[in-house]
Amino acid sequence: MQDTIFTQVLLPAILGVIMFGMGLSLVKEDFIRIAKVPKSVAAGLLGQVILLPLFAFALVTAFSAPIEIAIGLMILAACPGGTTSNLISHIARANLALSVSLTAITTVICVITTPFLIKFSINHFTQSDTTEFSLIGISMKLVILLIVPISLGMLLRHFFSKVARRAEPFFRHFSTIFMLMLIVVIAYQEREMMQASFPDIFYITFSLNIGATIMGVLLAKAFSLSKKDGLTLGIEIGTQNASMAMLIAITFIENSAYSIAAGIYGVTMYLGAFLLVGYHKMTLAPAVAD
Repeated sequence: MQDTIFTQVLLPAILGVIMFGMGLSLVKEDFIRIAKVPKSVAAGLLGQVILLPLFAFALVTAFSAPIEIAIGLMILAACPGGTTSNLISHIARANLALSVSLTAITTVICVITTPFLIKFSINHFTQSDTTEFSLIGISMKLVILLIVPISLGMLLRHFFSKVARRAEPFFRHFSTIFMLMLIVVIAYQEREMMQASFPDIFYITFSLNIGATIMGVLLAKAFSLSKKDGLTLGIEIGTQNASMAMLIAITFIENSAYSIAAGIYGVTMYLGAFLLVGYHKMTLAPAVAD
């Protein structure tokens, strides 16, 4: 996509609105709760911040993915979970408090970690030194795009709780609609590249989704957490903020080809979560019957 008002102003503004909506769902207790469930949060952070990027790197290397797809998948893996994971956790009756807490803390952490992972990925896969890539610049943009609107949303939730709770569903639906519209735009813009490499893109994104979902369940077992927390971690680690990944590629890096992987993942990421929820309900039913 060319450098336009849409890519440089409208897209960041829309994501800022979505992050404001996320802030409406958060209260300070979501951050305080982190200290009360250290094992669950530690497992989630290990999976989301460290293991997921490593897994994505292993996948694109194993599949010999095209440069644009490899970098795009790494950008996606560097992003935090989004409000979609919280919604799925709510529907699945998982540990919603844990899901919200992990989304909140990983969103804050990604301001630091995401620029480093992006720079590493571009350097590694293009075999060139991205000296023009500003770590501080990207971090500052992420602060403005994420932390500021989330903080404003939390302030509104604190002082006008009823208004915030009524408005929250609107922002959640708006987030989903925006992501789907962006996927359509990217699919049309990069249609030739998608046609040439679609099967490989699908296999890679599907593998990342299923692998990340299973990773969450295994981490819960390794940390001796409950099945409910395992369900939550599977959803949280397997459901990334695809909208943010697409915006970073289009607006910050100004290369829409890097957004293709996130666009495909935005569709496939529901598969792992729903399969996990279905499996959880089937295994839970006999236990309830007994």
